[in-house]
Amino acid sequence: MYIEQLVTSFVASAAFGMLFNTPKKALLQCGFAGMVGWLLYIWLQDMHVLRITATVVASYCVTMISHLFAKRYRTPIIVFSVSGIIPLVPGGTAYDAMRNAVENQYDQAVQLGAEAFMISGAIALGLLLSEVTNQLIRKWKPAQR
Repeated sequence: MYIEQLVTSFVASAAFGMLFNTPKKALLQCGFAGMVGWLLYIWLQDMHVLRITATVVASYCVTMISHLFAKRYRTPIIVFSVSGIIPLVPGGTAYDAMRNAVENQYDQAVQLGAEAFMISGAIALGLLLSEVTNQLIRKWKPAQR
């Protein structure tokens, strides 16, 4: 089961990178970042961690990997982080919320819409925490010398 998930998330992240004209040399790294984030997410889900918490942890991991790739390959971090986050985006949940709203099932639509909103916020929180961590590391390194 994990092999299909890994391949699909890798292809989705790399394809999204292609869609947004990511340099060809960075496509494998984009796919890898998305694959690792999705693998972490489904592992946490298998351990019965809340979906929101799993999303925060996975997006934090994707962004930390993106920081490393950005330094290593001298490419802007946005190239890796945006492509890597794609598997975590709650597109299906948002679609289901809208479908339920159109079908006049407002109670289900509100519930799904709130869940999609919270997952989106969890992605943003993971990105923010990763950036704070990176800033702390940068600040700490020069003082260490």
